[in-house]
Amino acid sequence: MASRIDRKFAALKAEGRPALVTYFMGGDPDYDTSLKIMKALPGSGSDIIELGVPFSDPMADGPAIQAAGLRALKKGMSLTKTLALAASFRESDNTTPIVLMGYYNPIYIYGVDRFLKDAVASGIDGLIIVDLPPEMDAELCIPAIKAGINFIRLATPTTDEKRLPKVLQNTSGFVYYVSMNGITGSALPDTSKVADAVKRIKEHTDLPVVVGFGVKTAEQAKVIGMAADGVVVGTAIVNAVANTIRPDGSLVADPAEAVATMVQGLSSGVRAVRLAAAE
Repeated sequence: MASRIDRKFAALKAEGRPALVTYFMGGDPDYDTSLKIMKALPGSGSDIIELGVPFSDPMADGPAIQAAGLRALKKGMSLTKTLALAASFRESDNTTPIVLMGYYNPIYIYGVDRFLKDAVASGIDGLIIVDLPPEMDAELCIPAIKAGINFIRLATPTTDEKRLPKVLQNTSGFVYYVSMNGITGSALPDTSKVADAVKRIKEHTDLPVVVGFGVKTAEQAKVIGMAADGVVVGTAIVNAVANTIRPDGSLVADPAEAVATMVQGLSSGVRAVRLAAAE
């Protein structure tokens, strides 16, 4: 049976444009506000939502996402509450795919079987667990696939021809190409190299390839979208939230409105892509 992710990419292919995949941190700046942010995303132009699970040792994340995770943890956010956030979102939206993104430790402590049962019940469609390599597929990847959840893998500029088939082996939903070496949001992606990398990955798989780590503007989204099946934006959205928070934790503006405005702009970049190519 096709997953929500499969159906979304099929619909976008028919529409002739790439996906806009938006990442935000669950529980940042607090549970209720992050639910409001999540609910605002689809109407602002987000096609797929990446829901971040806050973790105390986020080794792949840059300073902005680390700070967001710490804000969420200080407000009592947890994996249990992140799943509850997804379940609340599902009450009014049963079509937008949700990909849970985080690290294995909280899932391991929660218990894999219990986690997968609760993730399915909460309406989670996919997992990106950045610190689980293919050699550990028996831990979570294969059980997730059996539970009907896509397991999405990261490919990077250092994933060579020998490694790539192993990375793709049990991947489903889409492939997430990390457009640079290093942590999230630390530099701008080299858009000239992205097209070559996407082409190389597509020689090994029929799955959609989305590109992320460093996309901040509508123009970047447009350029990358011309080569890829989707564009991921995370740090820019997390920064939009951070910019509404005063040092004492009070809000200077509505984070959900700030995110919606940013996503609308990014969405216009993605939606201009294939339309421009078709002219």
